[in-house]
Amino acid sequence: MIQTNIGDTMKKNKKTNNKIYKSLRNDKKIIYRRLRIISVFMILIFAIISFKLFDVTIINNSYYKEKLSLLTREEIEGVSAPRGRIYDRNHKLLVDNKKVPVIYYRKTNKTTSKDEIEAAKKLLKHVNINASKLNIINLKEFYIVDKKEEALNKITSEEWEMLKNRRLTLNDIDNLKKKRITEEDLKIYNEEDKKVAYLYYLMNKGYSYEDKIIKKDDVTDKEYAYVAEHINELNGFNVKYDIERVYLYKDTFKSILGNISSISEEDKSYYLARGYNLNDIVGVSYIEKQYENILKGKKEKYRIDSNNDLVLIEEGKRGNDIVLTIDIKLQQEIEKILEKELINTKSEPNTNYFNSTFVVIQEPNTGEILAMSGKQVINKNNSYEVIDYTPGVFTSSVTPGSVVKGASMLVGYNTKAIKIGEYQYDNCIKLYSIPKKCSWSNLGLINDLDALAYSSNIYQFKTAMKVDKFKYNINKKFNVKESSIDVYRKTFNELGLGVKTGIDLPNESRGNVGKNKSSDLYLNYTIGQYDTYTTMQLSQYINTIASQGNRLKPHLLKEIHEGSNDKKLGKLIKREDIEVLNKVDVDKKYIKRVQLGLRAVMDYGLGKNYMGDSPTPSGKTGTSESFYDSNHDGKIDVETLSNAFVGYAPSNKPVMSIAITFPNLVNPNGGSSQRSYANMRITKEISNKFFEIYK
Repeated sequence: MIQTNIGDTMKKNKKTNNKIYKSLRNDKKIIYRRLRIISVFMILIFAIISFKLFDVTIINNSYYKEKLSLLTREEIEGVSAPRGRIYDRNHKLLVDNKKVPVIYYRKTNKTTSKDEIEAAKKLLKHVNINASKLNIINLKEFYIVDKKEEALNKITSEEWEMLKNRRLTLNDIDNLKKKRITEEDLKIYNEEDKKVAYLYYLMNKGYSYEDKIIKKDDVTDKEYAYVAEHINELNGFNVKYDIERVYLYKDTFKSILGNISSISEEDKSYYLARGYNLNDIVGVSYIEKQYENILKGKKEKYRIDSNNDLVLIEEGKRGNDIVLTIDIKLQQEIEKILEKELINTKSEPNTNYFNSTFVVIQEPNTGEILAMSGKQVINKNNSYEVIDYTPGVFTSSVTPGSVVKGASMLVGYNTKAIKIGEYQYDNCIKLYSIPKKCSWSNLGLINDLDALAYSSNIYQFKTAMKVDKFKYNINKKFNVKESSIDVYRKTFNELGLGVKTGIDLPNESRGNVGKNKSSDLYLNYTIGQYDTYTTMQLSQYINTIASQGNRLKPHLLKEIHEGSNDKKLGKLIKREDIEVLNKVDVDKKYIKRVQLGLRAVMDYGLGKNYMGDSPTPSGKTGTSESFYDSNHDGKIDVETLSNAFVGYAPSNKPVMSIAITFPNLVNPNGGSSQRSYANMRITKEISNKFFEIYK
């Protein structure tokens, strides 16, 4: 039995061994097969690589060398490109470019701080640098690189250990060095050393790959020639010509034409996102800023060769030119009138708070601005001097007074509170808890046209109460409905009052819109004694009436032309279209009735002679009670009278409109009953001058 079992066991083990052997033999076959496949694959790869290498090094060697050169070469742009020119409506050149010599610095990859300091010292022997703008931080930063060991010793071993353990950053270490550098440490530097420090600061300002402007504007021929002749010795310093703006009419309209400058810190993200470099010159105010994308040029593109020289690979291109709606001749004449009359007005009684005037001339049916000016008079060394304040035309607001009564009449007609030709009695009214309200005179029984011609307050007050469906009785309590105020504001807004005009300039003001909705202020609103408006808003308002209820966007851009290589305008790219912002939601017959009322103002009313020899003018005068901060402490403390005028001519087919404001013209408590009529005088002169030019 035992032998039988042993025999069986041996037989089983033999079978098992045979199976294992066969399995191992099969595995080896699989492994060999796989190795053969891998070998073939590796041979193929090696063959492909060998062929490609042969192709690169032998067959197409020159092609791949050129391709490598293209991929690895460094390209840079020029510092600036000529901007587009700016012309007036008659194609008179207003703003051009001029070349300005510039010394600049471009850091190379292998340049060390020590190299830069040595290069700065070498340059300063031949180029004068004004170091007055060097500050203590700049000097400390220079000390850190100039006195490296001393600066390193300002850091303790514990702080170096904290840096190693990432508890401090390199920036923290740098700040600690600056903090611990004392005034005593900096006494080692004399005035010449400080020039080196300032020059080093200029060389390292901004990104390392950018060209740094070292000296501009006052570069002498000798300085320019020295740098140009010693480029290889000056380790990164070079010369070129940059572009600056030239204003052919000097200060005329200059504030609105705007300025160009380097990119400000607050605008950095905006311009970088649009592909600009931080050292680019851009428009920073008004026209230059508004139309930066049109005026900017295309910069030259250079390749840096193996000798670190610049090779031009793409020509620059001047920006596109723009034509403005402005007539520079008319603009000059208006500025002369304002400058002369502001000085004259200050010699008149009760004008001690008066200091500014604003005027806009437009084409009523296109929205084109023909001229706009603001002037401010200041007391300098006991004599008066006039300075430009043209941006105030659309940024500074004034209480308008009765010039808005045309808008109030439209509300009355449109709500059926009054009818065309309706008469009302002009006498003072008295409401409960509200002071007595009157017109400037007791005008008696007047119709709607006379109400405008003689500027009746009472006619507007009674109309406003009818709009609210309030029946007036002496001393009756009046609680105005909010909806009535909204009705007035809606029409005023549609005319351009209390909303932005949309002028193509930045920083336009909406004026001040009152939040209090009392009954007294509701009545005051209808005669222009509550909200305040800019002169540009008043201009848009009168144009909307003159153009049959179309509120047009006022604009300064007339045309865009391709930049040309001579003084002539290039090909027309675009002509600015008339843009209707909205139409006033009133019947045309009511607008025509208001137009008749504005004509009556100039025919026999309070506006007679305001527009001088203008043909068949229409318009409206305005006087408002206003207030002034006399000691500039931020608190309104004195009462004044402000004046305004809006008008257009000829009445049937207007070619011009005028809006003019005189904030704080009269001090009613000045100790004299006399008042200035500068508003009439200046409006008349400007209107006459317009029709003298445009006969």
